[in-house]
Amino acid sequence: MSKPPATRQSAPKRKNRKERTLKHDPQCLFCKIVRGEIPSKKVFEDADILAFHDIHPAAPVHFLIIPKEHVTSLAECDQTHQAVLGKILAHSGRLAHEQGATDGFRVIINTGRVGRQEVYHLHVHIVGGPDPLGPMLSKR
Repeated sequence: MSKPPATRQSAPKRKNRKERTLKHDPQCLFCKIVRGEIPSKKVFEDADILAFHDIHPAAPVHFLIIPKEHVTSLAECDQTHQAVLGKILAHSGRLAHEQGATDGFRVIINTGRVGRQEVYHLHVHIVGGPDPLGPMLSKR
Protein backbone atom coordinates (compact mmCIF):
# COMPACT_ATOMS: atom_id res chain seq x y z
CA MET A 1 0.00 0.00 0.00
CA SER A 2 2.94 2.36 0.19
CA LYS A 3 4.01 4.33 -2.81
CA PRO A 4 7.46 5.69 -3.55
CA PRO A 5 8.28 8.61 -1.22
CA ALA A 6 8.49 11.00 -4.18
CA THR A 7 4.70 10.77 -4.68
CA ARG A 8 3.89 11.56 -1.07
CA GLN A 9 2.20 14.88 -0.39
CA SER A 10 3.10 16.88 2.66
CA ALA A 11 0.38 17.42 5.23
CA PRO A 12 -1.63 20.55 4.54
CA LYS A 13 -1.22 23.54 6.81
CA ARG A 14 -3.89 23.71 9.52
CA LYS A 15 -6.86 25.77 8.38
CA ASN A 16 -10.30 26.28 9.80
CA ARG A 17 -12.76 23.42 9.24
CA LYS A 18 -14.58 25.17 6.38
CA GLU A 19 -11.30 25.65 4.48
CA ARG A 20 -10.36 21.97 5.02
CA THR A 21 -13.66 20.77 3.54
CA LEU A 22 -13.89 22.32 0.09
CA LYS A 23 -16.10 21.22 -2.77
CA HIS A 24 -12.93 20.65 -4.82
CA ASP A 25 -9.26 21.49 -4.37
CA PRO A 26 -7.72 22.44 -7.73
CA GLN A 27 -4.32 21.00 -6.70
CA CYS A 28 -5.61 17.71 -5.23
CA LEU A 29 -4.77 14.55 -7.19
CA PHE A 30 -8.05 12.84 -6.27
CA CYS A 31 -10.13 15.96 -7.06
CA LYS A 32 -8.50 15.91 -10.51
CA ILE A 33 -9.58 12.26 -10.87
CA VAL A 34 -13.13 13.19 -9.82
CA ARG A 35 -13.18 15.98 -12.43
CA GLY A 36 -11.85 13.61 -15.12
CA GLU A 37 -8.59 15.52 -15.57
CA ILE A 38 -6.60 12.41 -14.63
CA PRO A 39 -7.79 9.01 -15.89
CA SER A 40 -8.66 6.20 -13.51
CA LYS A 41 -9.94 2.65 -13.77
CA LYS A 42 -13.37 3.14 -12.20
CA VAL A 43 -15.04 0.50 -10.07
CA PHE A 44 -18.15 2.51 -9.13
CA GLU A 45 -19.42 6.06 -9.28
CA ASP A 46 -22.50 7.93 -8.16
CA ALA A 47 -23.27 11.55 -7.27
CA ASP A 48 -21.35 11.41 -3.96
CA ILE A 49 -18.55 8.83 -4.19
CA LEU A 50 -16.05 7.40 -6.64
CA ALA A 51 -14.30 4.03 -6.43
CA PHE A 52 -11.27 3.31 -8.60
CA HIS A 53 -8.33 0.90 -8.71
CA ASP A 54 -5.13 1.79 -6.84
CA ILE A 55 -2.27 2.48 -9.26
CA HIS A 56 0.15 0.61 -6.95
CA PRO A 57 -1.95 -2.35 -5.74
CA ALA A 58 -0.82 -4.13 -2.59
CA ALA A 59 -3.01 -7.17 -3.30
CA PRO A 60 -4.97 -8.69 -6.20
CA VAL A 61 -7.97 -6.62 -5.13
CA HIS A 62 -7.01 -3.06 -4.18
CA PHE A 63 -9.20 -0.09 -4.92
CA LEU A 64 -10.02 3.21 -3.28
CA ILE A 65 -13.36 4.77 -2.44
CA ILE A 66 -13.39 8.54 -2.06
CA PRO A 67 -15.99 11.21 -1.45
CA LYS A 68 -16.29 13.43 -4.51
CA GLU A 69 -16.28 16.46 -2.23
CA HIS A 70 -12.77 17.34 -1.08
CA VAL A 71 -12.27 16.33 2.55
CA THR A 72 -8.64 16.43 3.67
CA SER A 73 -8.71 13.44 6.02
CA LEU A 74 -10.85 11.43 8.42
CA ALA A 75 -9.61 13.73 11.19
CA GLU A 76 -11.44 16.61 9.53
CA CYS A 77 -14.82 14.85 9.39
CA ASP A 78 -17.76 15.83 11.52
CA GLN A 79 -21.50 15.10 11.61
CA THR A 80 -21.96 16.67 8.17
CA HIS A 81 -19.94 13.81 6.67
CA GLN A 82 -21.96 10.96 8.20
CA ALA A 83 -23.98 10.25 5.06
CA VAL A 84 -21.01 10.03 2.69
CA LEU A 85 -18.93 7.99 5.16
CA GLY A 86 -21.86 5.61 5.62
CA LYS A 87 -22.29 5.33 1.87
CA ILE A 88 -18.60 4.50 1.40
CA LEU A 89 -18.77 1.71 3.98
CA ALA A 90 -22.15 0.46 2.75
CA HIS A 91 -20.76 -0.03 -0.78
CA SER A 92 -17.46 -1.58 0.38
CA GLY A 93 -18.65 -5.16 0.77
CA ARG A 94 -20.50 -5.43 -2.52
CA LEU A 95 -17.72 -3.75 -4.49
CA ALA A 96 -15.02 -5.88 -2.84
CA HIS A 97 -16.98 -9.03 -3.69
CA GLU A 98 -17.52 -7.89 -7.29
CA GLN A 99 -13.78 -7.24 -7.64
CA GLY A 100 -12.88 -10.75 -6.43
CA ALA A 101 -12.49 -10.44 -2.65
CA THR A 102 -15.12 -13.12 -2.05
CA ASP A 103 -13.70 -14.48 1.21
CA GLY A 104 -12.93 -11.25 3.05
CA PHE A 105 -11.08 -7.97 2.71
CA ARG A 106 -9.63 -5.07 4.68
CA VAL A 107 -10.97 -1.55 4.93
CA ILE A 108 -8.10 0.84 5.62
CA ILE A 109 -8.11 4.59 6.19
CA ASN A 110 -4.68 6.14 6.68
CA THR A 111 -4.99 9.48 8.46
CA GLY A 112 -2.35 12.17 8.76
CA ARG A 113 1.43 11.93 8.87
CA VAL A 114 1.60 9.26 11.58
CA GLY A 115 -1.05 7.20 9.79
CA ARG A 116 1.05 7.49 6.59
CA GLN A 117 -1.64 9.26 4.59
CA GLU A 118 -0.09 9.94 1.20
CA VAL A 119 -2.83 11.87 -0.60
CA TYR A 120 -4.60 14.48 1.49
CA HIS A 121 -8.10 13.73 0.25
CA LEU A 122 -10.01 11.26 2.42
CA HIS A 123 -9.82 7.81 0.85
CA VAL A 124 -10.66 4.29 1.93
CA HIS A 125 -8.50 1.40 0.72
CA ILE A 126 -10.34 -1.86 0.05
CA VAL A 127 -7.74 -4.63 -0.05
CA GLY A 128 -8.27 -8.36 -0.54
CA GLY A 129 -8.02 -11.25 -2.92
CA PRO A 130 -8.17 -15.01 -3.02
CA ASP A 131 -5.43 -15.56 -0.42
CA PRO A 132 -5.15 -14.36 3.19
CA LEU A 133 -3.44 -11.01 3.64
CA GLY A 134 -0.32 -10.69 5.76
CA PRO A 135 -0.34 -9.11 9.20
CA MET A 136 -1.46 -5.51 9.15
CA LEU A 137 0.79 -4.33 11.97
CA SER A 138 3.80 -5.94 13.54
CA LYS A 139 3.56 -6.53 17.28
CA ARG A 140 6.01 -4.62 19.44
